[in-house]
Amino acid sequence: MQTILICDDDKDIVSALDIYLTSEGYQTVKAYNGKEALRAVDQYEIHLILMDIMMPELDGIRATAKLREGSNVPIILLTAKSEDADKILGLNIGADDYITKPFNPLEVIARVKSQLRRYTSLGGAGKGPGLLTVGPIALDDGAKQVTVDGEPVALTPIEYNILKLLISHPGQVFSSAQIYEHVWNDPAFGSENTVAVHIRHLREKIEIDPADPRYLKVVWGLGYKMEKGANG
Repeated sequence: MQTILICDDDKDIVSALDIYLTSEGYQTVKAYNGKEALRAVDQYEIHLILMDIMMPELDGIRATAKLREGSNVPIILLTAKSEDADKILGLNIGADDYITKPFNPLEVIARVKSQLRRYTSLGGAGKGPGLLTVGPIALDDGAKQVTVDGEPVALTPIEYNILKLLISHPGQVFSSAQIYEHVWNDPAFGSENTVAVHIRHLREKIEIDPADPRYLKVVWGLGYKMEKGANG
């Protein structure tokens, strides 16, 4: 049975999440601030953490940073709509996802299952040689395999090499010409449309909403980049 740590200073939220998760067959451990969460991770085998951001004694951002020093267990932040900057900071320091309050129980369960599926598909291991991850996207260069939320995705060799280039340098912008020269190994004369088509196809395979991509972003007038996500 998988164990989920619920950490929030609002006891009503903890109780509600406990009901949702236990009804799905998960075991839960409860904590009410970041310090209690750190102690719980030391005491129990935790498979996923739901972590509030604003808490006394030790907030969720600092607790996440501390946890990432020695653990790659999935962390989903529980955030208020006003905490956008904290969401971004949390993702950059190692959180895997976030859920905005007030949340839908079905969304919570779906996000939990998604993160656990990805975590178990990677054997609960950290980044090994050749394993590159950003958010739910994982590229295993040794196996030449790409997964999204733990599910294999079939890419063409061109799509694979574009993804490998971008995911290897999260946050770095590559022009269409740079991508073309790197992937095709040819001079980039009139390459913009060719690259754009392959980027569109790649987004359709790795993004939940290709029209509003969360990870593979266009930087208008400059090129493309892989957003620094959870593990970037």
